[in-house]
Amino acid sequence: MGEGFRLDEIDLKIIELMQQNSRIPNVEIARKVNMAPSAVLERVKKLEERRVIREYAARVNPKAIGLGLLAFIFVQGECCGPSIGEELSRVPGVLEVHSIAGEDCLLVKVRARDTEDLGRLLNERFKSIPAVRSTKTTIVLTTLKETGSLPLPGKADDE
Repeated sequence: MGEGFRLDEIDLKIIELMQQNSRIPNVEIARKVNMAPSAVLERVKKLEERRVIREYAARVNPKAIGLGLLAFIFVQGECCGPSIGEELSRVPGVLEVHSIAGEDCLLVKVRARDTEDLGRLLNERFKSIPAVRSTKTTIVLTTLKETGSLPLPGKADDE
């Protein structure tokens, strides 16, 4: 986000509406924030330029495309620099790579078809990266909440 750029209540409301439905028509946003559509369009463009809004994407049901298994993999590396994370980021099925504090240096979120597919991913892809020393895998049994929407400043916890 650019230096000196502050989000006001209208920006936050626009972001909230777009997080709920990224395909919401500009006219609908304008009605909900009580502004002219042209003014809302200008605000959205500024939010995009400042990378507050980074992208628009469809959230696909993983089970519908055969990727019902979700796992988190803790990775220990020879060195925990950005290069190992970049290599892991290129592995098909890897959704997220996080540098973390503690015994392990990376936390990787992956989707796979099943445990056999996950095993191949670990044995063929992760272990082929020379800097990967060890992995610990946690398989998700049930997902209680998964969202890409961020909590916005000033919103009550119980909303």
